[in-house]
Amino acid sequence: MTDAAAVAGHDGTYQPSAKDIRMVIAASSAGTIFEWYDFFIYGTLAAIIGKTFFPSDNATLEILLVWAGFAVGFGFRPLGAVLFGFLGDRLGRKYTFLVTVTLMGIATAGVGMIPSAATIGIAAPIIVLLLRILQGLALGGEYGGAAVYVAEHSPPEKRGFYTSFIQASVVGGFVLSLIVVLGCKAVMPDALWESWGWRVPFLLSLILLAISLWMRLKLSESPVFKAMKAEGEIARNPLKESFTYPGNPKRIFIALFGIAAGLTVIWYTAMFSGLAFLKGPMKVDDTAAEIIVGIAAALGMGFFIWAGRLSDRIGRKRPIVWGYAATLVLLFPLFWLMGSVGNPGLEAAADKAPIVVRGSQCSYDPFAQKQVTACAKTLGELTKLGVPYAVVSSDSGFDSVQVTIGDREVAGEDPAVLKPALEAMGYSFEKQVPGAFGIVVILAALLGLSALSGFTYGPVAALLSEMFPPHVRYSSLSIPYHLGTGYFGGFLPLIASYIIAKTGNAYAGLWYTWGVVLVAFLVSAFMLKDPVEGQWDKPTSSAGEAV
Repeated sequence: MTDAAAVAGHDGTYQPSAKDIRMVIAASSAGTIFEWYDFFIYGTLAAIIGKTFFPSDNATLEILLVWAGFAVGFGFRPLGAVLFGFLGDRLGRKYTFLVTVTLMGIATAGVGMIPSAATIGIAAPIIVLLLRILQGLALGGEYGGAAVYVAEHSPPEKRGFYTSFIQASVVGGFVLSLIVVLGCKAVMPDALWESWGWRVPFLLSLILLAISLWMRLKLSESPVFKAMKAEGEIARNPLKESFTYPGNPKRIFIALFGIAAGLTVIWYTAMFSGLAFLKGPMKVDDTAAEIIVGIAAALGMGFFIWAGRLSDRIGRKRPIVWGYAATLVLLFPLFWLMGSVGNPGLEAAADKAPIVVRGSQCSYDPFAQKQVTACAKTLGELTKLGVPYAVVSSDSGFDSVQVTIGDREVAGEDPAVLKPALEAMGYSFEKQVPGAFGIVVILAALLGLSALSGFTYGPVAALLSEMFPPHVRYSSLSIPYHLGTGYFGGFLPLIASYIIAKTGNAYAGLWYTWGVVLVAFLVSAFMLKDPVEGQWDKPTSSAGEAV
């Protein structure tokens, strides 16, 4: 990059050379892909991480603990946004996201080096959680830095298009995690993969870190930050000024509830819930499910870039609101479509021989190490098997349970009899690969979910960068974004899994997504306004006043 760009004004309206902008986008996007790879590899390997670091006699509890660890990383993203947002507004965009990518790479490699719980006991999950916290802190600073950096190098008429590559890079991190996992599994015997081979994807983050640092060290500082520094307009306290600058509290509210929360739950539902749905209730072969979801995610990246480019022509608001409205209508039908072809035999068995559980004290606790009552044990076994059921509570004063499968009654006191009884009624628990038609339909459904995500996610980096004044932009953008994505999105797998476990309905967890999207739709439709180009042209003092 040349230093000539330093003469640009605060709004970044200059024309970079084609070479310059390609380098800015490539380096920023590559770093974002690698950071999200590091973060998502944990979710991609959720099952094996549960067995290694969170072993339990309760399989449902095991996976819930894994998702709790996933959520912990997201929970610390807002703190990372505060910390690195402060540094980004005070010290510069470039060096701040150099620090974040380094921290992420080291923390991810560390997960691959932790001995199992069988070896070091409770220390194993504690260390995992500590490293997830470091990952969350790093990710809290990464997105804002990359988004602001690219936005401040982009001409206004192409800002949505250029920054959409940052948005697509988040998906790229997920796709890369699947590619690496599938590649490792393909070259390793199953026994080797299960014993220690799964650690290789985590250790590869050191190589990705080296590549990312090499690319980002070739970049110069953002021209907007250079101009502010030259004019002495650096914020004294970016965190405080983010909440005291005129109009910023309202903008932060809209960014949190109208943008970040909604777009995140759609994307995590499309990818993580979609993958868990296929592997779990639909009993699709793990490798086949990962390949199908990976292909859909890779193809779906095009929707992010297209929506970002569209926002340059029609404004940022309309694609986002349209995406939310379509999600409210299509979310359940798209998952029902996958369910109808993912495992037709299982679906037919559930229709022909529905499961009804009758008993007293039928309260299943997914977080309990062991269930106490007979009915709770039965519900736990059915949840573990991943089959739908209905519960009819009895008021009898003693501990009892009776299971009806179609027209057959089964004594439910011994959960071990349930699986053979279900198999006798046509239920199959063997992992399977859908037929060609089923794969095409699942891909189409996942691409539909990707399109919904692209509409709501593609224009966002440009929108958030334009919403906030330059001297507190890094902090003002990062805080609501990571609060929304960290808490509404990061806790989605845990909350959705808990709802499914409590209800026995594989689709029940989608209500969490639907509710959050409804709030986001209302906030964005009635409160969000397209930013006005040039609104930050005038330099602002560190006190937030025009000068």
